[in-house]
Amino acid sequence: MKRFNELTEAEILALAISNEEEDARIYLQFANRLRGDYPATAAMFERMAEEERGHRHSLHELFKRRFGGELPYITRQDVKGFLKRNPIWLLDTLRIDAVRGQAEMMEYEAKQFYIKAAERARDADTRRLLADLAEAEGAHETLAQELGGEIETGSAKDSEDAAAHRIFVLQIVQPGLAGLIDGSISTLAPIFAAAFATQDSWAAFLVGLAASIGAGISMGLTEALSDDGEITGRGSPWPRGIACGVMTVLGGLGHTLPYLITDFWTATAVAGVVVAVELFAIAWVRTRYMDTPFTSAIVQVVLGGILVLVTGILIGSS
Repeated sequence: MKRFNELTEAEILALAISNEEEDARIYLQFANRLRGDYPATAAMFERMAEEERGHRHSLHELFKRRFGGELPYITRQDVKGFLKRNPIWLLDTLRIDAVRGQAEMMEYEAKQFYIKAAERARDADTRRLLADLAEAEGAHETLAQELGGEIETGSAKDSEDAAAHRIFVLQIVQPGLAGLIDGSISTLAPIFAAAFATQDSWAAFLVGLAASIGAGISMGLTEALSDDGEITGRGSPWPRGIACGVMTVLGGLGHTLPYLITDFWTATAVAGVVVAVELFAIAWVRTRYMDTPFTSAIVQVVLGGILVLVTGILIGSS
């Protein structure tokens, strides 16, 4: 994968064209799926898709004038730092709040991309067009915040609070949740396998401590190195890496610390209660910040956790 600052101006324009094509298709999918229940919102998405096609046309004309007709093949998947598009438009039913969040993130990312691209451009016409597109995507972001008839009429402070919340979710909640899930679930198997294999609380504690800290280091580094934050607005990679790493360690330590209790079966019973609390907390965070229905979140998390837990117990008991 290339870093954004390694792209040529031709590649930046080609990437912008590719992004506009993809976003226009996504908005049309939103419109088609929402038209029955939310006709006004569907019409707005159709208008946004049409504007994205207009942006693509302007970018393509500029590219042809400067570089000819052959576009370099490059997509957001080829550039480090882009957020992965959450394919909610493929679901059978679309929740308006999930659509709203998706559209906001798409437009926020697009605006950040054009701001950074304009800073890199040396050609005056290119810089002007990219700056204009950044403003246009900012207007789209405002439209996305008005989905479902929830027109924002509050003060500037309300807008600032909304922006701060979005950044908090991007920089802290998302990496922290990824770490919590990994630490809470992936460490279940080695900890309980060691516990049931030895039936020794101290041995289980040592395995859990090692698994938790090791997973925290791995997850923290992976998060920090996955995205420099330039395009996505997710901020410095190290706070995100620290949030992910710390939550991974805490997720594993939650059901490790009970094994400081000397009696093995008492420690295991307490650890089991802690696991239930951890899985419930993960489901709540996904519902609160990631627009996942609580029932769906609890089924996914509990099912996965139980399967990993049972795997550890069976291996340890064999």
